Amino acid sequence: MSLHAQYLESFLRSQFYMLRMDGPLPLPHRHYIAIMAAARHQCSYLINMHVDEFLKTGGIAEWLNGLEYVPQRLKNLNEINKLLAHRPWLITKEHIQKLVKTGENNWSLPELVHAVVLLAHYHALASFVFGSGINPERDPEISNGFRLISVNNFCVCDLANDNSIENASLTGSNFGIVDSLSELEALMERMKRLHEEREDEEASQEEMTTRFEKEKKESLFVVSGDTFHSFPHSDFEDDMVITSDVSRYIEDPGFGYEDFARRGEEHLPTFRAQDYTWENHGFSLVNRLYSDIGHLLDEKFRMVYNLTYNTMATHEDVDTTMLRRALFNYVHCMFGIRYDDYDYGEVNQLLERSLKVYIKTVTCYPERTTKRMYDSYWRQFKHSEKVHVNLLLMEARMQAELLYALRAITRHLT
Repeated sequence: MSLHAQYLESFLRSQFYMLRMDGPLPLPHRHYIAIMAAARHQCSYLINMHVDEFLKTGGIAEWLNGLEYVPQRLKNLNEINKLLAHRPWLITKEHIQKLVKTGENNWSLPELVHAVVLLAHYHALASFVFGSGINPERDPEISNGFRLISVNNFCVCDLANDNSIENASLTGSNFGIVDSLSELEALMERMKRLHEEREDEEASQEEMTTRFEKEKKESLFVVSGDTFHSFPHSDFEDDMVITSDVSRYIEDPGFGYEDFARRGEEHLPTFRAQDYTWENHGFSLVNRLYSDIGHLLDEKFRMVYNLTYNTMATHEDVDTTMLRRALFNYVHCMFGIRYDDYDYGEVNQLLERSLKVYIKTVTCYPERTTKRMYDSYWRQFKHSEKVHVNLLLMEARMQAELLYALRAITRHLT
């Protein structure tokens, strides 16, 4: 993240606030909730970090043996942790009522908002960790079982050095530099054309709705995992081996992301973004129940959405607004959130197939991300630009989770 210092500062401010500053939840609980969230994606890197913090802040060591050792109240977060991580559109006000009205184990609304913010933060951060290749692999020969090498030798040390990884990804692929250059030029050309078309014609509301539905349906066929392009999702659902040091913090480990627009299921209503926005609804609810966190999250969302250096690979003075918006809105599209004023035709024009596979994997199944996927899109772009993409995906995911959870809390209150 330090490749984007301005963003990093904003990220650390909000993370510090939710973990360390005055708030409804005791400090050890905060770290335990972070562990539960990271465990949904088997993110050992974050789990290990918060196991240490949990103990340092006075957490009861026995809780680390797994969920059956924690108070019922924390255990009750299981369901919302699972839904938020994988299918947030299923969260209803009944889930909220169940948590706040359970006799001696009930959650106050401020506590619940604090917990939800932590869960969403750590689900999204797991996406960033896997997307940037910084999750350690297990190593049976080392006493604590972990060493910091990561998937496919995609190591944290490579990431600190912008050049080595760029060159490796160019020379290591079967595509020559020529191909990736023309890929870049083609993308620039499409951006220019879309700009011009925007000025020429305004698509009708019906047309805009159709384009969203089309994009939502097409996202079904974007299957994560390099080799699984042509298989339906279920063919490789069970290939994740979950180690006990992770599984002890979750229930129902097989529960995962299902396409929002899943074929043959009853039609889920699209979340129309303007009916419940972060700016007009979510922000004020969070701030009311958990003081300054709303301001800090808002600053972080704005920061990532507007972050730009006006460059694209080797080009300078480029307005990348359109591209950033396509990335953000595509993530929201996979979670069923639709912006009435956005033309989803742009997503198809701007995001190539390999990039869509990467986005879907990092956002929905981060534990399956590979170095090959990371390398296969935008081959001319700098590593720092791809980290910028990961930041956008992370924040878009966090915001989507929060919108669904906060909407349910608002419905519970009304």
